[in-house]
Amino acid sequence: MPVWLTPQAADRLRNELAALADASDDSGEHDLGDHERKARIQQIRDLLDDAVIGQDPPDDGVAEPGMVLTVRYDDTGDIETFLLGVRGAEDGDIDVYSPDSPLGTALAGARQGQQRTYRVPSGAVLPVTLLKAVPYGRHRSGAVPQATPPV
Repeated sequence: MPVWLTPQAADRLRNELAALADASDDSGEHDLGDHERKARIQQIRDLLDDAVIGQDPPDDGVAEPGMVLTVRYDDTGDIETFLLGVRGAEDGDIDVYSPDSPLGTALAGARQGQQRTYRVPSGAVLPVTLLKAVPYGRHRSGAVPQATPPV
């Protein structure tokens, strides 16, 4: 399944990949560090091979990877905004939650105003409401949609 990355996150991963590929084990021994380096190289390659980079999903208000979600945690009333995307490849200007996380899975396909529930590590099931979902590019540019005149 494709993953969604910001262009900045993809660049950071490419730079990390280049640095890891340039690093060599001069001793010729295959220690744990070398094994971990090779595993990370493969992980990054797999991620980049399957990535959709910077292509915004449709601006339809549906929660999916590449969308910036604003949610209300209904048990506390707290509101949070985050990018639904790949963890570990954060953009830096916004928190990133994985679509595979309990919260990301619960919100997948939700529309504005829909309440979903998700399970936290303690086992509790918590309610969350999707307040807004906008494509990352629109969020980043600060674009505000034009009001549609009544028909």
